[in-house]
Amino acid sequence: MIIKNTEFLIQTEDYLDITDITDQVIDFVSKSDIKNGLINIQTMHTSASVFMNTNEPLFLEDLKKNIEGIGPRNIPYNHDDFKRRTVHMHKDESPNGHSHCKAAHLPTNITINIVNGKIQLGTWQRIMFIELDKPLSRKAQIQIIGL
Repeated sequence: MIIKNTEFLIQTEDYLDITDITDQVIDFVSKSDIKNGLINIQTMHTSASVFMNTNEPLFLEDLKKNIEGIGPRNIPYNHDDFKRRTVHMHKDESPNGHSHCKAAHLPTNITINIVNGKIQLGTWQRIMFIELDKPLSRKAQIQIIGL
């Protein structure tokens, strides 16, 4: 059994920014020399998500509207009340309760089969990273287990 891993940065541009990271994942698999196994892609954040779907612009617009409905930005969140909140606070804390509520409904990781040195994606499947907060520098990790 061989295990390989890496971490890479994603600079998001906006709230609900969606970045296609498929090519980075494919590149890592091709350099790994692992022919058969599993690859796991994971966000390292509580207000971002990794998912698989089509990278079709009209679908992505629909997805953004749908996700906004899960945790609208225009309602009050206890998480954003910095007079009451006492944990996980830092100097640059932002009111992002909506981001965490959205993320609770979305995956933090996805696992994909590797067969004959290639990740197994359907015709239109792409690996996507979505920012649920504001423009930030984000980390994703990839780990491959196989032979």
